[in-house]
Amino acid sequence: MIDYRPAALNDAPALAELGHASFVDAFGHLYSTENLNMFLEQAYSLSTVEAELANSARLFRIAERDGLMVGYCKIGFDITLEHDGKGRRVMELKQLYMRGNETGSGIGAALMTWALGEARARGFDDVILSVWSENYGAQRFYARHGFEKIGDTIFMVGNHRDEEHLMGLRLR
Repeated sequence: MIDYRPAALNDAPALAELGHASFVDAFGHLYSTENLNMFLEQAYSLSTVEAELANSARLFRIAERDGLMVGYCKIGFDITLEHDGKGRRVMELKQLYMRGNETGSGIGAALMTWALGEARARGFDDVILSVWSENYGAQRFYARHGFEKIGDTIFMVGNHRDEEHLMGLRLR
């Protein structure tokens, strides 16, 4: 059985570990050791995750099985992606990560349902996210939830530039 709950500051070590492990498992082979390590320190150090948890413009939801964190979703009420919202209120889906063996288990769908519910409850008009241009499985997942490609963006991993798709969902 999966339990879902909000994240607390004491979840920072587990969130940092899961974010780090999920990113390396999915994408680590794409980057030089130097670029990967630079990115991992920037994105998943304990101090970075603690700062994200303390940021009132971020909200996390954790999925646990038998007390082990198996997935999480992070949403942002501020936009860090290059995007012109044209006066609409836009929420950003920043991360939706799971342990590799949990893909297809329904956890991602449950976390997405939570994120979209938060966006609606908080009066957002749109939700945006970025996804690697060659991550076809994730693109299909987002499309099943109503997201469409609305542009292109970049994602830096150290000094490596990834081409990404900007995807959006109109809620109203």
